[in-house]
Amino acid sequence: MNNPQEQLETLREIRELMAKSSRFLSLSGLSGVFAGLYAMVGAFAAWYFLGLGTSGNYYDHVYERGETYNFDVLSFFLMDAMLVLGLSLLTGYLLTRRKARKAGHSMFGATAFRLLINLFLPLAVGGIFCLLLLHHRMVGLVAPSTLIFYGLALLNASKYTLNDIRYLGVAEILLGLIGCYFIGHGLLIWAIGFGVLHIVYGAYMYFKYDR
Repeated sequence: MNNPQEQLETLREIRELMAKSSRFLSLSGLSGVFAGLYAMVGAFAAWYFLGLGTSGNYYDHVYERGETYNFDVLSFFLMDAMLVLGLSLLTGYLLTRRKARKAGHSMFGATAFRLLINLFLPLAVGGIFCLLLLHHRMVGLVAPSTLIFYGLALLNASKYTLNDIRYLGVAEILLGLIGCYFIGHGLLIWAIGFGVLHIVYGAYMYFKYDR
């Protein structure tokens, strides 16, 4: 151990072991790809349900037809979003469990618990905030707000998992802020954020860590 190079190598190994013990490293990149695909299907279902045509702007479409944002539309969007979320969580759980078992890691340790707490706390606050927006009929801000709070949740949870997830969080926040400016294109912004970005991020994570 007198060799300085050996000492540095030992310190590096200790640091890696400490990082692995404090971070949940079994997240599956494929789960991000599937979540993105589910979101794209959900967005297309909403586009088809509303009959938006090529513009994708809900407000222009509504004003042309003289309609209001009715309960049937809200119910459909809620059911659509819950189905996408449910499928994404289930797929993510199954793929992450398979990866954890293959690597010999536990899915239910203290690190995983801290990850979930830091992830779902901002999501819960964001959900309440979006319900308040609906209550005050600020419908155009709901879709971009979901992206902003989701991005904040990813940033908050990134210290307990792979650092790469913070870049996805920053991208979601920026896209959400853009959506707050271009109100009326929330469905398109939502599809890009939860669909395209998830697919790109998931594929990147899969080829970097899972293969």
